[in-house]
Amino acid sequence: MSVINSFLQVENLTKSFGDLVLFENLSFGIAEGQRIGLVAKNGTGKTTLLNILSGKEGKDSGSVIFRNDLRVGYLEQAPIYPEELTVIEACFYHGNEVTDVIKQYEQCLETPGNPGLEHLLEEMERTKAWDYEQRAKQILSQLKIHNFEQRIGELSGGQLKRVALANVLILDPDLFILDEPTNHLDLEMVEWLEDYLQKGNLSIFMVTHDRYFLDRICNEIYEIDDRKIYTYKGNYSYYLEKRQERIDNLNAEIIKANNLYRTELDWMRRMPQARGHKARYRQEAFYELEKVAKQRISNENIHFDMKGSYIGNKIFHAEHLYKSFGEKVILQDFTYIFSRYEKMGIVGKNGTGKSTFVKILQGLVPFDCGKLEIGETVRFGYYSQEGLSFNENQKVIDVIKDIADYVDLGNGQKLTAMQLLQHFLFSPEKQHSYVYKLSGGEKRRLYLCTVLMHNPNFLVLDEPTNDLDIVSLQILENYLQTFNGCVIVISHDRYFMDKVVDHLLVFNGEGDIRDFPGNYTEYRGWKDEMLKLDKGNISQTKASSENTIKKVRLNDKRKMSFKEKQEFLALEKDISALEEEKAQIESALSGGLIDVDEITRLSKRLPILNEELDEKSMRWLELSEIE
Repeated sequence: MSVINSFLQVENLTKSFGDLVLFENLSFGIAEGQRIGLVAKNGTGKTTLLNILSGKEGKDSGSVIFRNDLRVGYLEQAPIYPEELTVIEACFYHGNEVTDVIKQYEQCLETPGNPGLEHLLEEMERTKAWDYEQRAKQILSQLKIHNFEQRIGELSGGQLKRVALANVLILDPDLFILDEPTNHLDLEMVEWLEDYLQKGNLSIFMVTHDRYFLDRICNEIYEIDDRKIYTYKGNYSYYLEKRQERIDNLNAEIIKANNLYRTELDWMRRMPQARGHKARYRQEAFYELEKVAKQRISNENIHFDMKGSYIGNKIFHAEHLYKSFGEKVILQDFTYIFSRYEKMGIVGKNGTGKSTFVKILQGLVPFDCGKLEIGETVRFGYYSQEGLSFNENQKVIDVIKDIADYVDLGNGQKLTAMQLLQHFLFSPEKQHSYVYKLSGGEKRRLYLCTVLMHNPNFLVLDEPTNDLDIVSLQILENYLQTFNGCVIVISHDRYFMDKVVDHLLVFNGEGDIRDFPGNYTEYRGWKDEMLKLDKGNISQTKASSENTIKKVRLNDKRKMSFKEKQEFLALEKDISALEEEKAQIESALSGGLIDVDEITRLSKRLPILNEELDEKSMRWLELSEIE
């Protein structure tokens, strides 16, 4: 790395909390123009590292050296401001080079003789401090914050995050340090920020779980794993490929070391009285070999089958629902019939009523008028934005066991509390640790486990991706894709939505809710196409729009999503093939021309075949009822 362009150099950085070592002897640098994404599992020190770099937290050992006069903008994961401040006052609250110069200038004017005024005038010019407030208002407006006199205590989580983000952008820093910048932002704001950060030769070091955001912004990935740091010269997709190569090579090295270790261990154990006469270099090599052999082989491709309890054909019927808070309309003549095994995504700007809507469905918030019928077999599992609440002095395993010791999966199978936690990356040691020792992301993961431990058949997930690491998200995606129940997801994570949902409800505000038959990327492509058409032919745009994305009304049958159409066609082929195989087996068994071993094999295959055929036929019938 060029010394001239080096912004930051970290050497031998170590940090621990008690006996928990987060990382040790980390060394890396950040140069001008680098866009680095930092990835790691929850609890391995991502936020701690950013806090150390920003000076908000101390280190055990090592050095952090910034280039002189470097402007650094730090966006915290959970920004805090005094609640009595106004929005515009908050832009001056956290000290930075510009606000410090403004304060010094104002103090100088109030001091008799105005000592140092000439120098401060030069600094005001250099830092462009004269128009700081105007720039603040301009960026706040771009982030859809228009009431500059509103108190911080009155803001939502998303609005507060945008104020903090504005504080970083106003500074126009040389280096952006961003901790989960997309958390609590709606999809429109995420895409705006993505466009902003892609412009110019910005230098960025950030933590985010948003994989599309990471892929499009960053040209390098740094990964903390096993207390070490690994670097990858490419975007997130490149990182995934190269990381797997690293893990495969490490696993091969561990297997090889284990084979050699058994031989060397036998050598070390023989004739202990003669140990002093043995070659010292061989003893030293043994201990190095032991370190390699005792490493854990990575197995992060975790799949588990937890189907959820039985759910009947009737899920919920909403007819002519209305809901408003004063003049703010949430639902207006909303009618919808939810299908069995449906996976719905909900998108829309903050404040359009997405969270209120899912609370109404569960009976947590009353609607003004209309009719809502919930099926008798429906068991909701609700993961809410504000639902995180634990006894901090309780052990992790006890939090889950307070709900149930196990989940009955049917067919005599059970999933214990310990097994569920292990699936979500809680090691046995971590399970017997106390809740207060968990990181924010680990607490979110534990909260998710408490929801699943109730074995629901209808999952309602309101921003489940906030604060979860990428590995946890992959496990949750796999779980939801195979979940034998209904799902509603509210999320700003586009990658997550694309993986999980079949169709979208789009909340446009004022009770205008539209049903789009596809995932978020398909919806975004459709919107872009509408914008292009809008420039040429407005009437064509409106006609196409009405045909593609319809307002939810009474008795409007839901259309098949693209995924469901593909599944329907695949089922027809599968059923045909299974029926043909069944006929062949029955013919062979009744023909009397096969040996005993083949009779045994076919007799075992036949009941499995019948079960698979019944399951696929039932699913085909369900899909055939959708237009």
